Amino acid sequence: MKDNSLHKMNFDEISKEEKAQLKHKITNSVYTYMQKKRRVKYAMSFAAASIVLLFSVGIFNYMTQDVSSIKTFVNSVQLQEEHNEVTLILNNEEGVEISESDSAITYSNNGQNVTIGNSKFLSQALSTQSEVVYNTLIVPYGKRSEIVLSDGSKVWLNSGSKLIFPAIFSEDKREVYLEGEAIFEVTHNEKKSFIVKSKNQDIEVLGTIFNVSNYSDDDSIFTVLKSGSVQIHYKNDNLISSKKHLKIAPNTLATYNKKAKRIDTITVDVEIYFSWRDGVFVFKNDALKTIMKKLSRYYNVDIIINDENLSNQMFSGYLDVNEDLDHVLKIINQAETSPFTYKMTDNNQLIIN
Repeated sequence: MKDNSLHKMNFDEISKEEKAQLKHKITNSVYTYMQKKRRVKYAMSFAAASIVLLFSVGIFNYMTQDVSSIKTFVNSVQLQEEHNEVTLILNNEEGVEISESDSAITYSNNGQNVTIGNSKFLSQALSTQSEVVYNTLIVPYGKRSEIVLSDGSKVWLNSGSKLIFPAIFSEDKREVYLEGEAIFEVTHNEKKSFIVKSKNQDIEVLGTIFNVSNYSDDDSIFTVLKSGSVQIHYKNDNLISSKKHLKIAPNTLATYNKKAKRIDTITVDVEIYFSWRDGVFVFKNDALKTIMKKLSRYYNVDIIINDENLSNQMFSGYLDVNEDLDHVLKIINQAETSPFTYKMTDNNQLIIN
């Protein structure tokens, strides 16, 4: 588990002997932040927990670095400002806004050159040292984007999502960090696993297609596998289920309930979870409140349902979200056993009665 006392300690005030003891303690942990920039590869037979990271080496064969850890970068970067457009931030510098028509982003295999759409080209200087340069793609509510990473892996980001990734991956691993929802089509590399880190879970793959949804305001994390194989490591130490890691097969939905701290798996029609990439929402016996939450993110509109019974009514059908919101609401209303009324307020709120 993480030892929070390390973050509160003032290293300038402790003695040399205490420093030596602390260094010895860290060195004997599974993962360490070394004072020198060097990589240390750990065997998968280890099972001890890290005082710095919450990952199990018995599941992942990670390589960890001092200042270049993606988790360290995620914890240190400040991206609190709101963005109205898809924004690409190169090396934690000023962001480049990307219009809807130019939302496709492609990295060269050396990570230095970036193509946006068909006409815009960017470049970034990469350090000749071992330190990794991280880029960030921010997709606000109401927008979508797709990106090809330097290894050829493709990622489709849904509304209200953020992806942090290296401009070029290190020699031993491929790690990205996700907030929100994305579809990953990972280029196969049996010598270099691809790891999607997010709050409460990590997903390790070699080459596969899967969807992961981990919004901060959702009660659960959803991972759906379309092809290949993935191994999920859940970071919460208080799981009711005895499983803290899970390997799933294609056509499987793995759900981690954040409040109940429980893992469940079921066989599903995976296309339901991938259709948003093509502008289609598919629902099968989903509550109206769940549907409206998805539409709220997709159209960047605050939707309020004033009737609890209505919010819990179930809906099944296809919604073409390439159409405007009013058209989509009419489709839902026609299918409802209890039709509803709705109106848009001046402050961008949709009220359903």
